Amino acid sequence: MVSEATSNTLQAVINSINKVGINDSDLSDLIDLAQVGIIDEGDREWGLSVTDYVKRCVRAYYNNVRDAYMEDYAFWDAMRIEAQNQVLDSYLLYLERDRSPKDRFYLPKRKQFLKIGLVQGYQATLDDEIDILTVSLPPGTGKTTFEKFFMTGVIGWFPKDYSLFFSHSGDITRMFYDGTLDIVTNTEYLWNDIFPSLKVTNTNAKMGQFNIDKYKPFPSMQTTSIGANNAGKVRASKYLLCDDLVSGIEQAMNKTLLSKLWSIYSVDARQRKTQDTDGKPCKEIHTATRWSVYDVIGEIQKNYEDDDRVRCIAVPDIDPETEESNFDYEYGGFTVAFFNDQAKLMDEVSYRCLYKNDPIEREGLLYPLDSLRRYLELPDREPDAILGICDTKGKGTDYLFLPCLYQYDNDYYLVDCICSDDSDYGLQYIRMANIILDHNMQQCEFESNRDGDRVAYEVSKLVSERKGRCNITTRYTMQNKETKIIVNADWVKKNVLFKDKSLYTPKEDYGVMMNFLTSYTVAGKNKHDDVPDGLASFALFVTNRIPKIATIVQSPF
Repeated sequence: MVSEATSNTLQAVINSINKVGINDSDLSDLIDLAQVGIIDEGDREWGLSVTDYVKRCVRAYYNNVRDAYMEDYAFWDAMRIEAQNQVLDSYLLYLERDRSPKDRFYLPKRKQFLKIGLVQGYQATLDDEIDILTVSLPPGTGKTTFEKFFMTGVIGWFPKDYSLFFSHSGDITRMFYDGTLDIVTNTEYLWNDIFPSLKVTNTNAKMGQFNIDKYKPFPSMQTTSIGANNAGKVRASKYLLCDDLVSGIEQAMNKTLLSKLWSIYSVDARQRKTQDTDGKPCKEIHTATRWSVYDVIGEIQKNYEDDDRVRCIAVPDIDPETEESNFDYEYGGFTVAFFNDQAKLMDEVSYRCLYKNDPIEREGLLYPLDSLRRYLELPDREPDAILGICDTKGKGTDYLFLPCLYQYDNDYYLVDCICSDDSDYGLQYIRMANIILDHNMQQCEFESNRDGDRVAYEVSKLVSERKGRCNITTRYTMQNKETKIIVNADWVKKNVLFKDKSLYTPKEDYGVMMNFLTSYTVAGKNKHDDVPDGLASFALFVTNRIPKIATIVQSPF
């Protein structure tokens, strides 16, 4: 905590600014006070609050000129102090201050990186809010380069500690070594301006290592790959960085290899961790393309499911709410058109893994895309029947699922649906009544559970009030859900026709339904089973309503 004298001096400067306005002399005094608070009196939080005030003053002074404040010396003095004191955003901006706008890595991407929580996630590890961070972004969006920039800050902030970068190949580790060393030594970056007392004291390109400042048992930055003999050679006291441990789709589709990879991580890479110089555990950052639910990040998520010291960032190519690209950078970004073009040339499962960061276990898929029947238009006649089934929403992550199907002979065309996790039950009642009335649904069966009877009653009342006619019934089932889903899947694939992909968007309820259906796996855990469960219930509903024909046979006795 700063002294009373320092605190009083700060208040005096603020009073001066309030009285006479923002001026260079007072801003210079504030910069000096921030340094005193951090360096002389050891109060980092107080000092950073002063630099933040300086930046706000400068921005206010230049409020009529867009970004003009970024040319002000007081602004950059404040940024430099923050960069020296583990404020990641300020560090990344200051580091590339002298680079041309098009050459900068961070600033053109800053808006998106802040939006998706990438900067905040890394900062949380610095602030000791979390111990493990996992990052999954589409290819080419800068996730590994961001890691390089971050690591150059780490070795400056913690010169007595050492970190380890671990990946699937020596080529990747060499690129990481070259990249971090270049940022630290190339005068195009302002690393030496941020850390003027530090310099590279040793490099070893063959081993992918270099050291900052004084000698220590292990170099500041180390790299190694899977299969390397790491015993005794590498250690990590501050950060263990695991980057793309899965080498590609061939490995991702082999559960034996994935199991072996988990052993390599848990027995080899993770055992390189030690405590830092302050006695705190070494942090972990995992950066990867999510090929499989059984990869290292998937296993970490499973093992630390309810641990608030673990944070997982997984961002798709296109924001499902705004339908805008999450990675449309100022320079060299990725547009919606680019992602759509990529999707045309790639199978849907691979695209969902790579660009949606929604890993799917291919071998265990119950409804592979090529197993589904599709339609572009309905038969040119009135349907034999119009039917529905409703799997009501429970608590938590449950979804309400109500499909509407038109029957033509033995085929059932799924023409519309509600697939929503909205907890506004009054609105959901209205939506359910609407889909029944809009399609003149003749019969709809509701799952009878704790809430199903009440939902059926409320919907039936709304339909009657609006002069609709639909035979709404309830049915209770005690059958094991997973068994019901599996044994009825064949009937669904043979008898239900789904819209062609061109007839719906991923964001609408129909698209959400198709996503849940085609990602359901019998080989692992499923986040959502409401859709395959609802269609299984529909299969039972249809087959049970078909009248059985009795045949008289001669008794064998």
